[in-house]
Amino acid sequence: MLPRAFYQIPGTELAPKLIGKLLCCESPEGLATGRIVEVEAYMGPLDKGAHSYGGRRTGRTEIQFGEGGYAYIYLIYGMHSCLNVVANREDCPEVVLIRALEPVSGLELMKQRRGRERELCSGPGKLCAAMGITRSLNGADLCSGPLYLEDAEEVPPDQICVSPRVNIDYAEEFRDVPWRFFEKESPFVSKVPIRFSAIGTLDEQAAAHS
Repeated sequence: MLPRAFYQIPGTELAPKLIGKLLCCESPEGLATGRIVEVEAYMGPLDKGAHSYGGRRTGRTEIQFGEGGYAYIYLIYGMHSCLNVVANREDCPEVVLIRALEPVSGLELMKQRRGRERELCSGPGKLCAAMGITRSLNGADLCSGPLYLEDAEEVPPDQICVSPRVNIDYAEEFRDVPWRFFEKESPFVSKVPIRFSAIGTLDEQAAAHS
């Protein structure tokens, strides 16, 4: 399992580091594992796309205000779970949404849960259904299981693309910030409108701001 210190950095730094890591979920049905290929960072009180915008601290968002390395899981449309990794240190409510996985192990289990053969994990709700991740795991310690991340071969910066985040038109000037990261050419990335295609890779973005 990845150590606590791995998570205790700003969300926009943690997000690209998650690309290529393995997300694992143990359950009575078995172990399911997926390789992370797409994420989005949500950056706390100043980010109008974040649940903690304005310092909003409720029963739902409280886990974000603790130290990094915990799971923040919420429902969309009242039915689909979405998994976020809590980043940074205490009182810095930043998270990284896991948007897509490349299935690695437990494929038959994933297919049973999703009731289909294809597109098992190409979206935040899809991947949670396939992995067996529900609201019951909200607040889970990612450093102790049953939901945890494992290290894997690092993805080079020139293979990590950057784009705006998806479906957050309500975020006003934060709608187009380049805080979505995904593996270049991965067929497992979620299907999104052309507006969310890459505006560059990590190393190109770094060069542009150097």
